[in-house]
Amino acid sequence: MNTTQERTEAQDLPYNVFAKACPSRGTLEHVTGRWGGLTLGALYEGSLRFNELRRRVDGVSEKMLSQTLHALERDGLVRRDAQPTNPPRVDYELTPLGRGVAERLLNLIHFVEGQMDDVLEARVRYDETRGAL
Repeated sequence: MNTTQERTEAQDLPYNVFAKACPSRGTLEHVTGRWGGLTLGALYEGSLRFNELRRRVDGVSEKMLSQTLHALERDGLVRRDAQPTNPPRVDYELTPLGRGVAERLLNLIHFVEGQMDDVLEARVRYDETRGAL
């Protein structure tokens, strides 16, 4: 597909994340935010309980993980399965839509991880020429 055709198709889309009022912008924020992307990536491996997910996403607070899961569930990316047991058991898993988003995020994550030597070298060069902050 050529660039002109891609631009035409993009203009035909009913949503435009670059428009301030577009609802896709909120979903993009949920997906690409600090905890959203990591949560989706962690759930790609399979269903996890809340505390398992919290351990997997190192550094996330209980409050932030809860808020992140609520947002991703509302967007249709995560499914919450509460089982009426004693004690109650709640599992989280990706929906088919969430799985597609997570696949794309994991491609980006793996690319960034694979380029970290270059990134770290660039940081050193930057700090040497501009002074460390």
